[in-house]
Amino acid sequence: MLALLAQLAPSPRDVDANAARVVRALRERPEADLAVFPELFLGGYTLGRLDELALATTSAPLVEIARAAAATRTAVVVGFAERLDGAVANSAACIGADGRLEGVYRKTHLFGPEAEAFTAGEEQLIVPLAGTLIAPLICFDIEFPEPARAVARAGAELLVTASANMAPYAADHDLATRARALDNRLGHLYVNRVGTESGHHFVGGTRAVAPDGSVVSETSGSGEELLVVPVARADRDPILDYPRLARGELGVRRPEG
Repeated sequence: MLALLAQLAPSPRDVDANAARVVRALRERPEADLAVFPELFLGGYTLGRLDELALATTSAPLVEIARAAAATRTAVVVGFAERLDGAVANSAACIGADGRLEGVYRKTHLFGPEAEAFTAGEEQLIVPLAGTLIAPLICFDIEFPEPARAVARAGAELLVTASANMAPYAADHDLATRARALDNRLGHLYVNRVGTESGHHFVGGTRAVAPDGSVVSETSGSGEELLVVPVARADRDPILDYPRLARGELGVRRPEG
């Protein structure tokens, strides 16, 4: 299985142009079985006037991406602002290689002021893409062990993170991308955007991580890059099956007095 990791800078507030960029990337790398794009890629990373950017899953830009996915036989994970009933979610559309929408993940851990702009998701997701049970995550989600552990215990075979991580937090994700893979003995595809927008500098660092936490491949710098990588399979060594071996909630003895 080959994955396209699309470290790109979206055009701010230009949904049609960004959807076209997704389509172009799929056509440029037709060998990929799965393509991953950054968080909120279709509208850009902005927290203002989201009603102008939010899409339903049946909106034309997502339909065009689905057609391109089917034409190239490439499954897609792409971030967008999702229009809900009276709210907007920070979401990732998961589209199969046949162009069918397999699921939508809504970011469960909103970062700082995102909580005022978006409604948080209430559940994790496992979805079949490119013959693999993938668990999509979005940016700040990976800074917590719990989301990745929950999907690992539920049968996920691969972690896939769409991110818009910015300075000064590059070191946080350098560690978290590897830790979440090692915690759960799962491969981890991490795609972060680049460029500047809304007063933020986005730091890239897109990479593929093996189940032992080692970096298999990563982008060469902080510019735009399309990286095609082989996907590491889950580590099924029973001695190192951390999700199965973890004892869950243990009591804590507190000091007296």
